[in-house]
Amino acid sequence: MANFWDFIYLIASSFLFVAYLIILFHVVVDLFRDPALPGGYKVLWLIGLVFLPFLTALFYVLIRGTGMAERQLAAAQRVKSDTDAYIRQVAAKSPAEQICDAKALLDAGTISQGEFDRLKEKALA
Repeated sequence: MANFWDFIYLIASSFLFVAYLIILFHVVVDLFRDPALPGGYKVLWLIGLVFLPFLTALFYVLIRGTGMAERQLAAAQRVKSDTDAYIRQVAAKSPAEQICDAKALLDAGTISQGEFDRLKEKALA
């Protein structure tokens, strides 16, 4: 029976350790993501994470938890807007540009006249 409880203890302690590591990584990332926090305070938080990691991480989440969520949301929105802007830049070619690109491919011999005509029709549609 002791082996069963040892196994349960191992699973529970492993879960708690992994959860703690995830929280610790989020705290460190948030420290460096926050431009409003002066460097000296970042150093103090990092020293606390080195010497009293569990207690410091707990206090950090309690004190700065709301800001963590806001900074993470802002970072996700920045990534989304950058991705959308890139997609618009790449996908937004005028029909004239598409026909010009297709003509360059035709002149280079990369595509045939039939393929050029299909690309031209698609660009004008």
